[in-house]
Amino acid sequence: MDSGPSSRGALSHTLTATSVSQPPLPPQTRYWNRAEDRQRVVNALFDRSAGQYDRACGIMSLGLGQTYRRAALERGGLRQGMDVLDVGTGTGLVAREVIHLLGSSGRVTGIDPSLGMMAAGRHRSRVGVVQGVGECLPFSDCCFDFITMGYALRHVPDLDQTFGEYLRVLKPGGKALLLEITKPTSAIATLVARLYFGIAVPCAAWMGTGSADAAKLMRFYWDTIAQCVPPESVLASLRRAGFVATGRTVLHGIFSEYTAMRAQSLHPKR
Repeated sequence: MDSGPSSRGALSHTLTATSVSQPPLPPQTRYWNRAEDRQRVVNALFDRSAGQYDRACGIMSLGLGQTYRRAALERGGLRQGMDVLDVGTGTGLVAREVIHLLGSSGRVTGIDPSLGMMAAGRHRSRVGVVQGVGECLPFSDCCFDFITMGYALRHVPDLDQTFGEYLRVLKPGGKALLLEITKPTSAIATLVARLYFGIAVPCAAWMGTGSADAAKLMRFYWDTIAQCVPPESVLASLRRAGFVATGRTVLHGIFSEYTAMRAQSLHPKR
């Protein structure tokens, strides 16, 4: 694996001119007025709440988050001996479960744009971390067996570009597992989700951590879930990037596990 500048040679995947750029979130939200401000605003939100992030997530998941992450990784095909990239690693909540499943075998690298989040989680895991973003990965072609992304899909600026990068750095036959909370399809379920994630969780996070920043981040969490593109757009973007065996498993009507694989052929899709 090369953590230096990305080599974009014959194996690099290039999206065709007919590809449709797909931003997960609208260019304007209550948090930013211009698309170019998105990354700065998101980084600031996470940096300010980094110290309380794990606790707030534990409150939101009722203490079951890590158990779910581990089970999802097993369902997604993570196996011992793999070289794993965790995109949007944050404090390492997903990466810690990857390490648990890999045991003494394999290797885990985390990448995240927030230095605050990575610093907050560094003492709790043995993950090597790199500052960066999923749409421009600083790694060579074909260097990972498995890519994970936990609840950060809606924060990338362009799905097509990001998935093209995932395909590029995966080895032939390599797999991607993207975990996300998806807005329910029914009006009643959406109302329940909005009340829980949009009101109950921010209030509980504020009371449980004493941090207004953590409460704001949890509110932002729901707002981005509610505004994110639908699952069919995510799957279509994975296929446009060149992934095969794309699929989505849904648990409890809201937890989406997107899976995809790079074909065994060494030749990129034209």
